[in-house]
Amino acid sequence: MSTDTAVRWDPYDQSLVADPYPTYRRMREEAPLYYNDEHDFYAVSRFADCESGLPDWRTFTSGRGGILELIKSGVRIPPGTLIFEDPPLHDIHRRLLVRVFTPRRIAALEPLVRRFCARTLDPLAGERRFDLIAEVSAEMPMRVIGMLLGIPEADQAAIRDSADEHLRTEAGSGIDYSGETHFTNETFADYLEWRRDHPSDDLMTQLLNTRFEDENGVTRTLTRDEVLTYVTVLAGAGNETTGRLVGWIASTLARHPDQRRELVDDPSLIPNAIEEILRYEPPGPFIARYVAKDVEMHGRTVPAGSAILFIVASANRDEARYPGGESFDIHRTVGQQLTFGLGAHYCLGAALARLEGRIALEEMLKRFPAWDVDWDAARMAQTSTVRGWETLPLVIDGREA
Repeated sequence: MSTDTAVRWDPYDQSLVADPYPTYRRMREEAPLYYNDEHDFYAVSRFADCESGLPDWRTFTSGRGGILELIKSGVRIPPGTLIFEDPPLHDIHRRLLVRVFTPRRIAALEPLVRRFCARTLDPLAGERRFDLIAEVSAEMPMRVIGMLLGIPEADQAAIRDSADEHLRTEAGSGIDYSGETHFTNETFADYLEWRRDHPSDDLMTQLLNTRFEDENGVTRTLTRDEVLTYVTVLAGAGNETTGRLVGWIASTLARHPDQRRELVDDPSLIPNAIEEILRYEPPGPFIARYVAKDVEMHGRTVPAGSAILFIVASANRDEARYPGGESFDIHRTVGQQLTFGLGAHYCLGAALARLEGRIALEEMLKRFPAWDVDWDAARMAQTSTVRGWETLPLVIDGREA
């Protein structure tokens, strides 16, 4: 399976998804530069390697994709797919969105996000059991990103389901890029046409009308296909990863009830708890890059043309960076972590994800101070890009309600 006989890691092996951390720990110790010959990729798992490699876009490029199977497929990626571009083109396209995702503008969304969260939680009052993923994780992020884009509420669930379907995989394999591009969702086309004639105060309208100077020095607006690509990427990222975060909040605190009790007693600890959960259980466990030129790592040469995975879920628990990194501690000074990436591709939606995670936890603790999980009925989602719960049945402890 791998030339490193002492340790084996396969990102498509579902048996490793439930708890990959013992394997990551062995990789950090025994195979800091790992090679898997079945799928032909390299991987690094230490914080120092991820911290230095992720910002180095000249060596580890995004232009071939940020997902292993996408890099291996060799398919052409359309312009405007921000997460799969390199500077300077990436910087031009990113500037069109930076002003929307500033911490100040995201903070202004708090009342709306809290309202969306309350709408999902209030009907659950008095319930002693419910699936958090179906009732909350799949609903709140969808409402928020739908509101930002300007998608009517009646259509938001269909849009979410369409985006999620692109990420589903079969056991033992990744996303199949052979039959479709996966970069544009034509479901959005009708909304674009409507917004072109009926502008509003939303991101879709802004993308249709903002003028910018492109890579050829031409001042223009985005083409219809470019806007469609932007919207597709934002809808997928806004729904999937934030929804997984909400699931990790609930499952992690179910396993650490004493720390959850501290949060109930002192809600001022919640923002740092979210930061620790992001470190401890990142929804996106690894980031792929294409190796543009030979590079020496741990006494070996990673040749140009290779694919490499930066395992941020491992790096976030590296004892060399975080003493006691395998333990969960809401009082930890987290500092620099890699969940949202690093460098040019640092996640534009980081502030929004933190806001949604914080509000979700605040509102959950107000209504349900204590819960357990029916672990026998909980099930992990099967994707090769994000890690999280498909179902997470919560059992509410009414004694503390």
